[in-house]
Amino acid sequence: MVISCDPRVGSQPFEAGRDTASPNRNLAPITTSLDSEGRLEVGGCRLSELARTYGTPLYVLDEATLRGTCRAYREALQQHYPGPSLALYASKANSSLAITALVASEGLGLDAVSAGELLTALQGGMPAERIVLHGNNKSREELALAAGRGVTVVADNWRDLELLAELAPGFSEPVRLMLRFTPGIECHTHEYIRTGHLDSKFGFDPDQLDTVLRHLQGCSWARLTGLHAHIGSQIFELQPHRDLAGVMADALQLARSLGHPVADLNVGGGLGIRYVASDDPPSIEEWVRTVAEAVANACRDRGLELPRLLCEPGRSLVATSGVTLYEIGSRKEIPGIRTYLSVDGGMSDNPRPITYQSQYTALLADRPMAEASETVTVAGKHCESGDVLLKNAPLPPATSGDVLVVLATGAYNASMSSNYNRIPRPAAVLVGEGQAELVQRREQPEDLLRYDVLPARLASVA
Repeated sequence: MVISCDPRVGSQPFEAGRDTASPNRNLAPITTSLDSEGRLEVGGCRLSELARTYGTPLYVLDEATLRGTCRAYREALQQHYPGPSLALYASKANSSLAITALVASEGLGLDAVSAGELLTALQGGMPAERIVLHGNNKSREELALAAGRGVTVVADNWRDLELLAELAPGFSEPVRLMLRFTPGIECHTHEYIRTGHLDSKFGFDPDQLDTVLRHLQGCSWARLTGLHAHIGSQIFELQPHRDLAGVMADALQLARSLGHPVADLNVGGGLGIRYVASDDPPSIEEWVRTVAEAVANACRDRGLELPRLLCEPGRSLVATSGVTLYEIGSRKEIPGIRTYLSVDGGMSDNPRPITYQSQYTALLADRPMAEASETVTVAGKHCESGDVLLKNAPLPPATSGDVLVVLATGAYNASMSSNYNRIPRPAAVLVGEGQAELVQRREQPEDLLRYDVLPARLASVA
């Protein structure tokens, strides 16, 4: 279903969404504007109108911003890395047929971590040769699906190799493998999203690398084409990425010395974005330049032919393209302590605040420029005291029925959503050039009963 939004008359750019060169440094999508009455628009669509048309909570994705981040990665790699390169979208950030199709059309690849993400990628039009399958506990079925479709499998541990060896007789070609190891690099981010240090569930330990590479020398079913390491997520520092280049170049030198045709070096992702005004991440171009120069220099210092440079942006690719719309409901004032505004969503559509203590920026859809004269706590509707989306948020006075816009929710909101309290997941729309198109339907309460099974012995009670 495609909806044409009201024609924009007298629209003005909105300051928080104007940096087209560095989309990850914006607070809002790059098409964010104000209509003639001062109401927020994204992609030429008035946000309060989208809320009325599609209901709330509602995920809104801006096509221009998402394409802009794809191009920023692709063009920066081409500009700063002298060898071949490919950016792979880390689809765990937000997996859907629409996003896959858009990313594929921009020439990027994709990384998946489950059969669901893999099937979404394939059905969304992503070529198998541009997909990699990650995961620290892949099932036999997931490995068979990936290897059988020609997808590169990232071997994370010995069990991956054992299962693939058992499955190998059923494949017509050797399995394309990438080997993941932990580089032992610390960086400043939340401990739950720190993956490069030695105490991690992901990847082979560095002291196992030689043993694994020698083991694979005797595996005719495998073709080791790449090495992978990842240091974490929502990172603003650049130095850890420089350090990673040297570690990976050493691993590349070892692998090639043992006869492995390793052509790909995958440095993972991790670039952060701006969630609040005080956040100051590097731009996509700065991040790519740092990584590309470090990898090229490290390989040249060791006399190595340049590999194809792969990276896996997720959050920095999709987060700022998304906003979430809520309708404000009840208000509770506790004199001298706090004012609560409750909305019709919460931790089921955005679990990041309760999980990571994440911060966000919010605006009123129809009064974004009004003076923020109140400090409020925006609470969700779930039966948890910790279900709070924003603490001590500056907002204009708001009343029941106002539409609240939470910025930078394109990553790890829809993909981490749940049905806690049996609340249906929101719909999602893609907006651009004055049109809105539904890309994910809203769940209905009756949908949540679809997979329930009532035992016969209890049926009479019901």
